[in-house]
Amino acid sequence: MDGLLERTAMCGELRFADVGKEITINGWVQRARRLGGLVFVDLRDKTGLVQAVFSEGAREDLFAKAESLRSEYVVGVSGTVRARESANPELPTGEIEIEASALVIYSEAETPPIYVKDEDKVSEDLRLKYRYLDLRKPKMQRNLRFRAEVCKIARDYFAAAGFTEVETPVLVKPTPEGARDYLVPSRVNPGNFYALPQSPQIYKQLLMASGTDRYFQIAKCFRDEDLRADRQPEFTQIDLEMSFVSVDTVIGIQEGFLAKLMKDTKGLDLPLPLPRLTWKEAMERYGSDKPDLRFGIEIVDISEEVAKSEFGVFAGAVSAGGSVRGICAPGASDLYSRKDIDKMTDRCRAYGAKGLSWLRVGEEGISTSFSKFFGEHELERLVSVFGAKKGDLVLIAADADKTVFKTLGFLRLELAERLGLIGSDAPEVYNFLWVVDFPLFEEDGEGGITAMHHPFTAPAPEDVPRLASEPLAVRALAYDIVLNGNEIGGGSIRIHDKNLQHRMFEILGLTEEETKEKFGFLLDAFRYGVPPHGGIAYGLDRLVMLLLGEESIRETIAFPKNQAAEDPVSGAPGVAGDGQLEELGLALRR
Repeated sequence: MDGLLERTAMCGELRFADVGKEITINGWVQRARRLGGLVFVDLRDKTGLVQAVFSEGAREDLFAKAESLRSEYVVGVSGTVRARESANPELPTGEIEIEASALVIYSEAETPPIYVKDEDKVSEDLRLKYRYLDLRKPKMQRNLRFRAEVCKIARDYFAAAGFTEVETPVLVKPTPEGARDYLVPSRVNPGNFYALPQSPQIYKQLLMASGTDRYFQIAKCFRDEDLRADRQPEFTQIDLEMSFVSVDTVIGIQEGFLAKLMKDTKGLDLPLPLPRLTWKEAMERYGSDKPDLRFGIEIVDISEEVAKSEFGVFAGAVSAGGSVRGICAPGASDLYSRKDIDKMTDRCRAYGAKGLSWLRVGEEGISTSFSKFFGEHELERLVSVFGAKKGDLVLIAADADKTVFKTLGFLRLELAERLGLIGSDAPEVYNFLWVVDFPLFEEDGEGGITAMHHPFTAPAPEDVPRLASEPLAVRALAYDIVLNGNEIGGGSIRIHDKNLQHRMFEILGLTEEETKEKFGFLLDAFRYGVPPHGGIAYGLDRLVMLLLGEESIRETIAFPKNQAAEDPVSGAPGVAGDGQLEELGLALRR
């Protein structure tokens, strides 16, 4: 077996200034081809690709070895950098090549089941099964390096801001945090289970009680929930907590981080302070608590205009305590036929909508789906309220506010994509936004209430008197950071008063015994003095995905799970043997 050729250069970093240098590179063969008395080998490592040339007239044994090379062989090459006769302007190293004088084949490779190139059309299932090959692609190497850069920027920024990086436990006590826990049976405590943490929430609050003052961690989190493009059973958070802070202080520190992140990764100056919307304003104007502000198309409330109309759909919604609202899509009138609107109406039913009404401003005037209930002047008034112009399409929903917001929030994004306001037809824009003043509670669908974020979120001080009488009207000291219509982080000021925390658990329906069982260790810590504190957590995978312009967080994770929560590389999850189960005191019910 040949020995190692000690690397002195990286493939993708060689340039014309290196001409004349004696270098050694190591990597994978992208392609090898013979042309006359020459063998051209494209050699690839994580930095890129460079061409090496083996001449038949040099050494016979070297040339024969070069002729044996195939795709994905792992090799080392030594030689002299020289200028290429025919430069390749599409390649960063396209002005030079390596005149090879030595070659070592470290390992041979069978024909790979997927192409190791960015533009392959292979299915994601196959890509994930052969992830170690997929990760060799230039794009995937760039993604991994970019993710590492984001982590380094976060560590450097928060360390300079006085944060201490602390690792919190991965084997924790099962507690209700909104999703199912992954459970780990304890061998030394038969019948008992650890949970994998859904977040480090309780431990970072304990760190504040411990006097750590400012805590930081790039933390692994686990949630047993249904998967989608931006969700994984295990994911990573940039997790923070700090003592003696207000909402404005937390937001100010984060804006400094986001500005540095955008400058260092994208070369963009982020204008500060970032805009803020209250939760109520976001829902009423955009139908979403994470609105995409790269385009307009705001929701317009026409409840007053139609409350006394003869159209029962509109009047009935208002009299039942709901509302009638709509959005105006500029220039969309000709894009949507009646059949298209019917299809869109069917899709809106998934958001609880019973139907959609529409209004067009065309060359021949105003046409609507409800014209027989409105006179000409009334229709002109609606056109004016919406600010509609010739060629515009107005879509209207009438129902309970929650249903109207969800429906129009969906339609707003649907129309923007069709109109080319977002997506591949639109320029690259990074629109950051804070959403603040969330409700503390929301209805749970079963006649009760639940915490909108988590039970440790502090209520707005001026709303505390309403906790008993109007809990759904109480605002939280909570805040989310939104990027291009995606929540990339969220946090709150926490409850630090033990009596208020007990009240919170009571309102959520927890008994004294349940509170003590699930959260007793946190409340015990509160007995010995805890500072006012608050924090935030960013979804690292999602943040990286958005900055890279990817559509799935699987493109930013080295070894992600598939839609069935399986690891196609290792085959996890696997079957535990009878001996392992017996040792844990477990038996499977078949």
